[in-house]
Amino acid sequence: MPEPRTYRDEPVSFVRRSGRMSEAQERAFEELAPRYLLDVPRDVAWTSVHPDARLDAAAEYGRTARLIVEVGSGQGHAIVHAASTRPDDDFLAVEVFRAGLARTMLDADRAGARNLRLVEANAPEVLSSYLPAGAASEVWIFFPDPWHKKRHAKRRLVRPGFPQTAARALAGGGMLRLATDWEDYALQMREVLDEAPEFERAFDGEWAERFQGRVMTAFERKGIAKGRDIRDLSYRRVS
Repeated sequence: MPEPRTYRDEPVSFVRRSGRMSEAQERAFEELAPRYLLDVPRDVAWTSVHPDARLDAAAEYGRTARLIVEVGSGQGHAIVHAASTRPDDDFLAVEVFRAGLARTMLDADRAGARNLRLVEANAPEVLSSYLPAGAASEVWIFFPDPWHKKRHAKRRLVRPGFPQTAARALAGGGMLRLATDWEDYALQMREVLDEAPEFERAFDGEWAERFQGRVMTAFERKGIAKGRDIRDLSYRRVS
């Protein structure tokens, strides 16, 4: 019999670091995780998703509504703001760092956001199998790790092959929204998505206008303070 797999087939776009959780973060997992954090069956790694697992959005959110997915939600500032100001839509935050998940749950609870769920998992596995095909109305990728060293470029999330993964999760006409403060990554994103038959540009000119649904975060301010230009891209899923 073949040996069971103990590794992923593709490099992931993150390095998972463990650190000591604060008392508030521990409390978030103990008290708020049952409400916000989805219980996902695993495959070969702690942040993996078993290929047979599927999200039942109607059961998890208690209704049928547009679903917006943020990949790499970080501390959750953008998605908590969106969820608390857009109660008619449902939101899913995809993140692997537990401190960020804890902060997101704490802020969501304070904001009274009941239309938000979180999943602790590798984003491509969420998009490629956990979400039912066409389940998402929008997918957001804001300031993903740029992996700016050349030898690490293969770890970038948006690389050849990713458009097909994102397209599977999006409904026809759904939007893929991206932003980065690294010029060479922005150029790579645009090149990869321009070549993808599953998508068409939803902007004119070189770059998209800043997505007004993206709240200004400390991370974005930090990039601006360092003199980096923020570049947005938006692509529409071809029906």
